[in-house]
Amino acid sequence: MTEYDIVVPVREGRVNQQLRYALRSWSANLPHRRVWIVGYRPPWVTGVRHITTRQTGTKYQNTTAAMRAACEHSGVSDTFLLCNDDFFVMRPQRSGMPVLHRGPVREVERYYASRGSGKYLRGLRETRDLLVSLGYDDPLSYELHVPMPIEKEGMMRALDVGRRLDVVHKRTLYGNLAHLDGDRIRDVKVLNRSPRGYGATDAFLSTMPDSFINGHVGRHIRTVFPRACRYEYPGRR
Repeated sequence: MTEYDIVVPVREGRVNQQLRYALRSWSANLPHRRVWIVGYRPPWVTGVRHITTRQTGTKYQNTTAAMRAACEHSGVSDTFLLCNDDFFVMRPQRSGMPVLHRGPVREVERYYASRGSGKYLRGLRETRDLLVSLGYDDPLSYELHVPMPIEKEGMMRALDVGRRLDVVHKRTLYGNLAHLDGDRIRDVKVLNRSPRGYGATDAFLSTMPDSFINGHVGRHIRTVFPRACRYEYPGRR
């Protein structure tokens, strides 16, 4: 099995306990070659590669800039695993990371429309409309909170195609343009302290800051990964 690099955009801020436990989970359960932090590297992180970026835009613009920086960097493997700093891999992925999607964008749109409007929903609709204009009549959503295999060339093409969108859904645009298909799962993001529907046997989890610090899911993650991994300076917080 070929091992790829992990790329994780990280926002500025000294305290990032979710990243600490994400790194522990990847070290234990997600086969990989190297970890690349794009953006801000906390002082307690060691053993990773680092690409600095300016974080002066919106969070969507900052993550797009991070993605482009990773794809343009010659040291990053041509195929890499895109992660966020709150993605936890709870079970070993011995055959590598599968391609996963959330189902048709139209179904995901209904879910977010029921919760109100906002930039994210607008970006979903604009990304969908762009894909429809390119001949993808019923595109899939890849906006899951799980690692996603990315090929640099294909992602650069997606970023160029979506460059006029203010809130481009990068994973979805890339996944459809690259004809990834994959297996459908529900999203694993745990929003609340006492959620319904998440299980201790889930292969992947993701959290909000509050559900990680104060919720059942956060306690579960911290219990599963109690020991420091090779990406942490001993004794540094």
